Amino acid sequence: MPETLIKVDLTKSPYENDMIHNRWHPDIPMVAWVKPGDDFIIETYDWTGGFIKNNDSADDVRDIDLSIVHFLSGPIGVKGAEPGDLLVVDLLDVGALKESLWGFNGFFSKKNGGGFLTDHFPLAQKSIWDIRGLYTSSRHIPGVNFAGLIHPGLIGCLPDPKMLAMWNKREAELIATNPTRVPGLANPPFGPTAHMGRMAGDAKAKAAGEGARTVPPREHGGNCDIKDLSRGSKIYFPVYVPGGGLSMGDLHFSQGDGEITFCGAIEMAGWLHLKVDVIKDGMAKYGIKNPIFKPSPITPNYKDYLIFEGISVDEQGKQHYLDVHIAYRQACLNAIEYLKKFGYSGAQAYSILGTAPCQGHISGVVDVPNACATLWLPTEIFDFDVMPSSAGPITHIKGGIDMPLSPDR
Repeated sequence: MPETLIKVDLTKSPYENDMIHNRWHPDIPMVAWVKPGDDFIIETYDWTGGFIKNNDSADDVRDIDLSIVHFLSGPIGVKGAEPGDLLVVDLLDVGALKESLWGFNGFFSKKNGGGFLTDHFPLAQKSIWDIRGLYTSSRHIPGVNFAGLIHPGLIGCLPDPKMLAMWNKREAELIATNPTRVPGLANPPFGPTAHMGRMAGDAKAKAAGEGARTVPPREHGGNCDIKDLSRGSKIYFPVYVPGGGLSMGDLHFSQGDGEITFCGAIEMAGWLHLKVDVIKDGMAKYGIKNPIFKPSPITPNYKDYLIFEGISVDEQGKQHYLDVHIAYRQACLNAIEYLKKFGYSGAQAYSILGTAPCQGHISGVVDVPNACATLWLPTEIFDFDVMPSSAGPITHIKGGIDMPLSPDR
């Protein structure tokens, strides 16, 4: 049996575990070392470290201090890995912890994090999803049941000092363009809630004040939220510090492309079985500056989709030039309006798009002025027929527990 290098105790705060960190910094010490060819198991907290509870209140989603996230297991050092190499990570298997067979999805308040459709859903809401083997369903969203594709939303290697300084500089410059925007344009370093693993003393305090927040994806990987990065995937990470410093967390049971709900997908605690190797000088050999990966050969077997289009015209009717962000937002809003005709609330429909294995596609970016983006909704996840017909939509969703909503304070 492979050794479990990092264990988590879900009854304790991740701040008590020195094999966990929530910032990116080159000086965070490795918590374990492995050799090329080794395989091992890593356990992870959910990305909030257990702050979100399995209940029918969204107060925790409303009140969470987002400067605490994400809680990552690592860093793991790989012997012989040097800057300029590629760290090859085989994701052999991934699963839920047996003591935590549930997950959550939520919308953050616009005043505290926001999200892709925050102007349409400005208040905190959440749904709880029960995990039953390969499948999941929710007491808050009746009428759907689907197979999950468990994956780490966040996995990457430590940056070197130059890269960390570059991240902080460019993100600070972006924030300065509109420093009072709600939600903010980016998340600057914030020392008071930083968990720096095994760092201590003055070195810890200094690193906490400059460590990069884990919210966005960057050149090293990070919070990419790629749903096809599951069991059987192979990932090639650029190495920036000796040993690589591989860390991971933010496991999802299932997710729609784009993780559009931000507290998105079905968030869960879990474990990963990994194998590592090294390609010497791989970054230069293959011209790589961002990770590349081979997707999982396993995907939920849904073959029938209803596809919603969106174009680069916003909700106010304003024309934009080949704006894919707006086009995908419109595709999602069109899908939500459609599902509301069957009895779902807007929040329930939004949660379905964020959790179910929906596909997102950039379908056209050449025909000025409109980009075309599409949202592919698998019809087989529903307990009823969602295809259009001459009879019109039949309201199937009645009663049950709607998603809890918490007003802003």
